[in-house]
Amino acid sequence: MRLKEKLIEISLFSFALTTILITFGIVASLIFETANFFSYVSPIEFFFGTEWSPTIAPYSFGVLPLISGTLMITLGAALISIPSGLLAAIYLSEYASERVRSILKPALEVLAGIPTVVYGFFAFVYITPFLKKVIPDISAYNALSASIVVGIMIIPIVASISEDALRAVPKSLREAGFALGASKVRVIWSIVVPSALSGIIASFILGISRAIGETMAVTIAAGRVPRLVNVLNPEDWIKPIETMTAAMVEIGLSDVSGESIAYKSLFAIGFTLFIMTFALNAVSNYIKMRFREVYR
Repeated sequence: MRLKEKLIEISLFSFALTTILITFGIVASLIFETANFFSYVSPIEFFFGTEWSPTIAPYSFGVLPLISGTLMITLGAALISIPSGLLAAIYLSEYASERVRSILKPALEVLAGIPTVVYGFFAFVYITPFLKKVIPDISAYNALSASIVVGIMIIPIVASISEDALRAVPKSLREAGFALGASKVRVIWSIVVPSALSGIIASFILGISRAIGETMAVTIAAGRVPRLVNVLNPEDWIKPIETMTAAMVEIGLSDVSGESIAYKSLFAIGFTLFIMTFALNAVSNYIKMRFREVYR
């Protein structure tokens, strides 16, 4: 019996160690190839350049247009998903009956299982034509349509995690608020939401991380025109842009050799994207630990 348990323990440890080694291997390959890329292209030119043209002469490797496009999509998606996801979570946690919740929550989470390429075609075929009726000058590929579809796509993440955080708040806190004469709405916004704030904010950051790393939906809906954009300029929202992930897809599908600088730029973009998402996840973990409420 002891031998059997020992073998199980060793097997579980091996699986855990394998995942760690794979993670370190991916990060190490990114760092090595990125350093190789920077031996040809200056980091200053890469991080502060405003022109991106890795496959067409004159070649330029400024990643700022891709970062600005990525942040534009992320901002638009956050403006849609954060309030929608939070309100959906509040309804499921505080208002919906158990039967309604058992139907709505799985239905909401089905959205997370739809392939992202389907979201991209949905944006291109339905959302953009609808927007064109309202904004006649909008391009076939545009940032606004991509932001809307990515926002819809990450609503389940925000709603599901936020709803779990809200339901973790003890019922006694709600009852104490009601005992003081507070209305249900006041109890929710003054007691329940602040008590679950760490989990709610973590859901926001995880949703934003998902939006930053989205690939196929933005590639199809937003287009592939690398340009420096201003999120405060309405015209930039109705024109095609290119995100970091879309640029990686474009380079990966182009006829570039494995030893070319253009191919090596894939790893530099990937490393930049990794740093951005890693920073967001670190902030999320810090907020969860800093503002976590422990109930007995």
